[in-house]
Amino acid sequence: MGHLDHAALGWLTPALSYVMACIGAALGLRCTVRALAATGRSRRNWLLTAASAIGTGIWTMHFVAMLGFSVAGTDIRYDVPLTLLSLLVAMVVVCAGVFAVGYSRDRGRALLLGGLTTGLGVASMHYLGMAAVRLHGDVTYDPVLVGLSVLIAVVAATAALWAALNIKSPVAVTIASLIMGAAVSSMHYTGMFAVSVRVTPSGEVLPGATAMQFIFPLAVGLGSYLFLTSAFVALSPTAGEREASASAQRPVESPAH
Repeated sequence: MGHLDHAALGWLTPALSYVMACIGAALGLRCTVRALAATGRSRRNWLLTAASAIGTGIWTMHFVAMLGFSVAGTDIRYDVPLTLLSLLVAMVVVCAGVFAVGYSRDRGRALLLGGLTTGLGVASMHYLGMAAVRLHGDVTYDPVLVGLSVLIAVVAATAALWAALNIKSPVAVTIASLIMGAAVSSMHYTGMFAVSVRVTPSGEVLPGATAMQFIFPLAVGLGSYLFLTSAFVALSPTAGEREASASAQRPVESPAH
């Protein structure tokens, strides 16, 4: 069995991946709060931004953490189409969950269905990402830990959607984001601890791209998207601020004599 190291670069990758998960969660929650206070096209756009932020944060968390993954006795490569498919899955399922709670009249039912769908989607993203790993050997999984990771994903997704519906203040959003980041990271590392690798030494060149050739540049690009979008959301006025500004600009009627 090959020795697996989940933090080959020390605490850098676990810490950075947790930060990315928290930023994506915080941005997603803020955008959902804005969406629920808006109507029409504005609500749709805010929900799309929320879904892209949460999906990007989850995917970036996973693959930043994977930068620290190594297996003794073999190189590691990544199948590019499968890796991109995992990103697409993350975006689509989170979008489905966010829109379910953003538009449904029965919020309780939407929360349960959205949490289940999104959680299973997040788990699918994780294991699709793992299916993209190419190495010299055979990868197997502990089914109990796999099941536990899926359960964590569903609970985390449901909690995230609940927070999006019920949490409004910036301080509460920050606390919820830290908890959600921890939940997503827990799901990832639970899934990673389920992995075992039986290495088969070989001199053949592995197909796919190295983490630094593909994963690192893509993670940097998506991370930049999160930071730029965070700045945009922070600087854009809320519905209350826009209403207050509009009221201040209305001409004051003089009293009748």
